[in-house]
Amino acid sequence: MVDDRHGTDGVADETLDAVADALRTAETGVALTGAGVSTASGIPSFRGDDGIWERHDPADFHRRRLDADPAGFWADRLSLREAIYGDLDPEPNAAHEALATLESAGHLDGVLTQNTDGLHDAAGTDRVIELHGNHQRVVCDDCGDRRDAEAVFERAATDGDLPPRCDCGGIYRPDVVLFGESLPDIAMNEAQRLARDSDVFLAIGSSLSVRPASLLPKIAAEAGSTLVVINYEETPRDTEATHVLRADVTGVLPAIVERV
Repeated sequence: MVDDRHGTDGVADETLDAVADALRTAETGVALTGAGVSTASGIPSFRGDDGIWERHDPADFHRRRLDADPAGFWADRLSLREAIYGDLDPEPNAAHEALATLESAGHLDGVLTQNTDGLHDAAGTDRVIELHGNHQRVVCDDCGDRRDAEAVFERAATDGDLPPRCDCGGIYRPDVVLFGESLPDIAMNEAQRLARDSDVFLAIGSSLSVRPASLLPKIAAEAGSTLVVINYEETPRDTEATHVLRADVTGVLPAIVERV
């Protein structure tokens, strides 16, 4: 295992070259992204020091809360949305754009993401598997109608329409995985298949501490994939990785793209 701990400028050229070579020769390349890819776009992290869950109680966003107190759930959800985004209109950063470039060049077969911000789509990545859903959508709990979240959140905030309801009478909910819910089977099954089939697996900006997504790099490594972990902090998968880069994802990913 090559372990680079000095930030973007300290990552050895030979390490960047090795990762680029692995991607260039891989039949199947896969990336898993976490909160560290979105923080450079101004989106705060949920975990860690001063994370969102330091200021908001995760229990308020449990599936049981939505069922028992949908109006209270939505009131807290509005507060959470304001805490995360406020006046921010986040845009893709250099890391999102680098991954989109790698995909368009044929070096990535898909991006698996734990993020719900939709920025990989906005950057132009075609195959994005959203493991935790997408906060830009809402879905009716009864009929399954999906629509853009902005108008529904605006209605809830402006008119006090809590909980917001679908035309069928059902309650809209954010189209994300709530506490107490399992990840979508279709998304998780596809992610596991890609991990097993990958020749190179990039785990980027994720603490790799939240199951079951955190197991995907392990699945890839056990299947013989070249595992590359790019994260400032240590992760549980570092010992299984071929390369560990302690680097800014917005710097190191474009540097890899230049070498592929």
